[in-house]
Amino acid sequence: MGNIRLKNVSKSLKGTRILQNIHLNIPTGKFFALLGPSGCGKTSLLRLIAGLDKVDSGQIFLDDVDITDWPIHKRPINVVFQNYALFPHLNVFDNIAYSLKLKKIPAPLIKQKVFKLLEAFHLENHVHKSITELSGGQQQRVALARAIINEPDVLLLDEPLAALDFKLREKMLLELIELQDKLKTTFLYVTHDQFEALTVADQMAIMNPNGEIEQIGTPKEIYEFPHSSFVAKFVGMTNIFSGQLHNVHNDPELVVPNIGCFKISLPQEKKPWMQENAQVLMSIRPEKILISKREVPKFANRLKGVVHSIVYHGRSTQYNVLLSNQTRVQVFEQNEEHLAQEVIDYDNEVNLYWQKENEVLLER
Repeated sequence: MGNIRLKNVSKSLKGTRILQNIHLNIPTGKFFALLGPSGCGKTSLLRLIAGLDKVDSGQIFLDDVDITDWPIHKRPINVVFQNYALFPHLNVFDNIAYSLKLKKIPAPLIKQKVFKLLEAFHLENHVHKSITELSGGQQQRVALARAIINEPDVLLLDEPLAALDFKLREKMLLELIELQDKLKTTFLYVTHDQFEALTVADQMAIMNPNGEIEQIGTPKEIYEFPHSSFVAKFVGMTNIFSGQLHNVHNDPELVVPNIGCFKISLPQEKKPWMQENAQVLMSIRPEKILISKREVPKFANRLKGVVHSIVYHGRSTQYNVLLSNQTRVQVFEQNEEHLAQEVIDYDNEVNLYWQKENEVLLER
């Protein structure tokens, strides 16, 4: 139980179309992330699944049952909102037990269920505390416990970590992964934060600003093989070059005006748009590029430039390199990788190298 399918779902708000013909399959028991920029319709999609809003057109299925017109209280789906929506006048125990009391569950069973979750979420020492006495991480745990005490088929999480600081967010992400793995409940996690989505998701969908789904896949598929420049740039950082395909049947290369000619790798079964003289985009991730002041002959592709700026990230360093035509190329390097005898500094002339297998060609 817990497979959610959306078929041709659209939604408008005040005359503006915010979701465009959404087709989506969220598998049972998976941690599924919905990632996109603010205002792309992620929360609107979550509200439709929860039954908080009604679709304009299309259907929503839960395990092949059409629940499009089901009221919210009949859907075996719970939601954890960004602000947690906890009851400030109730203590921790009563917040978690709230839905069970509404169902007239016997008090001893309520106590048993609540204390089981309190222990699981390390909240047993806070059982009688007011919500205002809890930290952000503790409030988030209470919201999660309240959401799962009814054992829903699907749990919807609407940017639940947005109010937490970075270190606590990292900790809570790992706890969410462990919780989902233990419960085997279908989780739909809505976020605009690529780090969160890549960390938690078994599968993910990328939404664009037009309210459309741009790509669906595993985090690795999305990151390593983006289908469009929007996905390549939104999930992680990348360098995009626009050029023309040549020698596609022999020794394929991409000619980029005012920059150079790059060797590329085409699949054996070429896509229809991979034609001679076709205009395409090429994406190369910053961490796939080697930066050096030395000559390194084993690489297929090389560019020359000057280091414009350097950003130290602790575990890695980001170099921003200007080419002769003022195009900026980003390079990431793990800090232990660079040779001690080669220090790269501002205004140094450098070579940028990469293998053709690390490029991704994009039609759009």
